[in-house]
Amino acid sequence: QVQLVESGGGLVQPGGSLRLSCAGSGFTFSNYGKSWYRQAPGKERELVAIIARFTGRTNYADSVKGRFTISSDSAKNTVYLHMNSLKPEDTAVYYCNIRSPDADYWGQGTQVTVSS
Repeated sequence: QVQLVESGGGLVQPGGSLRLSCAGSGFTFSNYGKSWYRQAPGKERELVAIIARFTGRTNYADSVKGRFTISSDSAKNTVYLHMNSLKPEDTAVYYCNIRSPDADYWGQGTQVTVSS
């Protein structure tokens, strides 16, 4: 059974940092592209960062470039999102996504709130 469990969200002041984790089980982690999305209240879900399926190439939304870093550890079946210099507009529920041509898995989401 495929399962993705996210952790690491919380309340942080502007300028602060957080690291989100997404631990996967029930599938071969390295065979999938890995990404983080977020959804703010009243807004559509948007792609934040992605690691390509075979190349490992990363890409980021313009709004987070230079502040966020996506990484993965295949030995731990875990993908991370390191978030620095957080801004109030980064407040959202963050979701990890694991995807291949045949499958599409989502975590349950973790709340990130940036506020003083």
